[in-house]
Amino acid sequence: MIKEALIVKTVALPQSRIALELEIPSDTCKSCINETINSISRSAKIPGFRLGKIPKQVLIQRIGITQLHASALEKIIDKSWNQALKMESIEPLSEPELVDGFESILKKFSPEKPLKITLKTDVAPELKLKKSKGLSVEIKKSKFDPKSIDEALEKSRNQLANIIPVNNRPAKLGDIAVVSYRGIYKDSKKEIDGGSSDSMDLELEKNKMIPGFVEGIIGMKIDDNKTLNLKFPEDYSHEDSRGKEAIFEVNLKDLKEKELPELNDDFAKQSGNKNSLKELKKDIETQLKKSFDNTQKNIKIEALMDALSKELDAEIPKAMIDIEVQNNIEQTAQRFAQQGMDIKSTFTPELVKTLAESTRPQAEKNVQRNLALKALSLREKITVEDKEIEQKMKEYEDEISKSPKQLDILKLKDAVRNDLLQEKLITWLEENSAVKEISEKTTKSTTKSTTKKSVQTKSKPKVNKKEKN
Repeated sequence: MIKEALIVKTVALPQSRIALELEIPSDTCKSCINETINSISRSAKIPGFRLGKIPKQVLIQRIGITQLHASALEKIIDKSWNQALKMESIEPLSEPELVDGFESILKKFSPEKPLKITLKTDVAPELKLKKSKGLSVEIKKSKFDPKSIDEALEKSRNQLANIIPVNNRPAKLGDIAVVSYRGIYKDSKKEIDGGSSDSMDLELEKNKMIPGFVEGIIGMKIDDNKTLNLKFPEDYSHEDSRGKEAIFEVNLKDLKEKELPELNDDFAKQSGNKNSLKELKKDIETQLKKSFDNTQKNIKIEALMDALSKELDAEIPKAMIDIEVQNNIEQTAQRFAQQGMDIKSTFTPELVKTLAESTRPQAEKNVQRNLALKALSLREKITVEDKEIEQKMKEYEDEISKSPKQLDILKLKDAVRNDLLQEKLITWLEENSAVKEISEKTTKSTTKSTTKKSVQTKSKPKVNKKEKN
């Protein structure tokens, strides 16, 4: 007797999804039911029967035919799904979605008949680029600002400042005010969530807290009380407070000021372990210029990546974005754990949901970029040779030998391959694209010129020459 084979029909769906319509022979269904009975028999305990020696009919009667079919059906679907993937050479990106639902299929299930089911899944999209060479991007032209050196020095001064008490004057900008406050919404008189504190050190600087809070404290003396009538900004981070008027009762408990160190050679030794202030300034300039150059390079790369992404012609499956979102959440959790935070208590379902929603737009952008780069590597046949990977791996030999944990060398090689490939792709983009730097002045003058031309056109309409004559 010829054994019936699984029949598979593949149907392409939008958004890089496919449906697999399976017709599973009754022989497979019967075989899975027998496997299920044997499996249950080995562990089931029924009084009067030895373990593994329970008659088939007794076992069926004990567990019920519906429960037996449900257990067998799970095996049938799983087995047939994996077989279909091999037959069609499909690599799914997500768990299969059973059309019609398990309960509905279970009600109709009969091992005496072939079983027809449909499963849907996401698959990798077909990647195409409308074009790869000759991309043109514009970026703002920037110059290194020497003022940033002084700003860095001031930051260091503030970090090394002595904090001294103030008793003989009111609060002013730059002070550190120790305040207690309580905030309520003006209309409902309801307490603002997170809008109160018994004691908080607040640096009196502009743009700290909501508008008017710092300004309200300036001029207060220690032990003064003050009522501040304020309004939350329309773009405030806490959605419930946006645009609402609020009343804050503030008490100035204490006042301090910063005594900044003098900018001299002693400061250079203390701040940057340098022999002189001149040497410290030179070191800061070198670091800031290097950071500036890296930032400018990244801006150019970002612009090129965005331009390439727009040339991608592919339907991106939801599963790819979901995986990227999940990776972002896991990386955030790892960073929190490294800071000593309790992940189980911190990462509540509400927080995970909020993170998923807030990181989705960036996840979509990342997936689009990665697929565009992959499409570029395929189109232009840009690859990484094994010898290049081995050469790069030699740079990590010391780290590998000193690592307290056993490193996964294959995983490390994959990471090195991906990094080298991305470097090659970005270099290729830079060499085969046009990057134009535009200064802000040029942009503004172009806008004015366009506006003026537009006004002139409107004020002098065309006259038909024939009508004039």
